[in-house]
Amino acid sequence: MQIPQSGQSGLQQNIQNGPVTYNHGGHELNDVHEILSGMIGVLEHYTLYRPNIKDQELMQILNNQYQFLTDEYNMIVQAFSTGQDPAHGTRRYQMTNQNNESIVYGLRQTPPKQPKQAGAAINDGCYAGFMLGHVKGIASLKGMAASEVTNPVVRRVIADSIPNNIEMSYELFLWANKNGYYQVAQYDEQTTNAMVHAYVPATPVTH
Repeated sequence: MQIPQSGQSGLQQNIQNGPVTYNHGGHELNDVHEILSGMIGVLEHYTLYRPNIKDQELMQILNNQYQFLTDEYNMIVQAFSTGQDPAHGTRRYQMTNQNNESIVYGLRQTPPKQPKQAGAAINDGCYAGFMLGHVKGIASLKGMAASEVTNPVVRRVIADSIPNNIEMSYELFLWANKNGYYQVAQYDEQTTNAMVHAYVPATPVTH
């Protein structure tokens, strides 16, 4: 289909050569705004939870994640607003207890769950679950957005931060699992073995 002359003129005006003043795509602007707003929400919720958490290990996890997420938020803001590298490169999040990766498998009998009806009934297990939902949500949001970001610096900062949010999620899972709030169901041995060995490596083909 032939583009009308007026359309060609408008298209040409939108094509920029050399230095770009507005070096962000429209879709990118929306996605990054969603990420930054979401991160503010996480930090505000962590602030809301802090006075109510009783377990000291969970409190330490919250404080460590809050500090790291604040720095991560600042990095994205810097890269987004300037198009330049932030003040420092992406750091690696370190779990509070690096040696506490033992997982309890299997289900134990517990009363059926239902929504809490009073604020006083919200316990540390609830707060850990809320935190886990927040950081998992941010990791998913960043993963979708990073594929749409056109600015190379912003894309890299967002993409590089995703593994840290995954690590935070795993840290919260480990705490919840250890304290009986997050049980891990398993199939029987025969079913597990059948599913684990249901795939084999592909044979490379030379073209």
